[in-house]
Amino acid sequence: MDVTLVVPCYNEEPMLPVFWEQTRQAVAACRQVHFTWLFVNDGSTDNSLNWLKTLAQQNPDVKVISLSRNFGKEAAVTAGLAFVAPTAKAAIVIDADLQDPPSLIGEFIQQFEAGYEVVYGVRTSRKADSWIKRTTAHLFYKGYNAVAERPIPAHASDCRLISRRVLDALLTLPERERFMKGLFNWVGFKSIAVPFVRQKRAAGSTKWNYWKLWNFALQGLTAGSTVLLRLWAYIGMCISLVAVLFAGWVAFKKIVWGNPVSGYASLMVAILFCSGVQLISLGIMGEYLSRIFVEVKQRPLYLVDEKVNF
Repeated sequence: MDVTLVVPCYNEEPMLPVFWEQTRQAVAACRQVHFTWLFVNDGSTDNSLNWLKTLAQQNPDVKVISLSRNFGKEAAVTAGLAFVAPTAKAAIVIDADLQDPPSLIGEFIQQFEAGYEVVYGVRTSRKADSWIKRTTAHLFYKGYNAVAERPIPAHASDCRLISRRVLDALLTLPERERFMKGLFNWVGFKSIAVPFVRQKRAAGSTKWNYWKLWNFALQGLTAGSTVLLRLWAYIGMCISLVAVLFAGWVAFKKIVWGNPVSGYASLMVAILFCSGVQLISLGIMGEYLSRIFVEVKQRPLYLVDEKVNF
């Protein structure tokens, strides 16, 4: 049975030798399975590409795709899946930072042989992450699953095994703004979770700062549901109803008791509140409109600069 490890890489030069050795040890225990490493260099600016080329020259089971620039992890994963050999029965997506341990590979293969077509890792502990990152991740999954048409498993990792059928189904999805966790879940098929403890990086530094994580979360929310658009219609109706009731109350007080109409302070509060609601709603509509703009241009999701061992 042929299985391909799809490994997106961006400036992971310190991690690649460690990743290579640990994955070799992990796959050695999977007998009757032939593994191929498919590294996707996502426009690295360090020496990652040269190291991968040298590795590929020494090992025929290693393939390398180098993108023309940094297109982002979602595009790199898509590129790797697109170049999985037709003979492969399954593909395993795993990051080179080793925060998802290579020991998952053997467990994934066992579940795949048991009949599951999607096997994904779920983090049971995120002690390696900061308190802020753990909290924001928890809030993201809560918020996403509250509005998404198809909720995703909380704290599910990108590290997962997908069968050939699932891989072919994913490659038929044409959108440019890709949220892979949502797409993996959208295609369905028989799936199972494998729990694991998230590890610390052995070397190097994360490429995900809080600004990138915020944009990624926003992309996921808008890619997974249109509920946010409908939500503001309901908020607008509620505000309008409150305004009508308040206007009636002010008129009643004026007629019955002769009370003066509320002055400058209450008027400014009402104006600023309604203006803020309008700007937020315009911002959400702008997010969806920007995604329409990207889709309409129909640009390729990635461009390949060179391939090694193909």
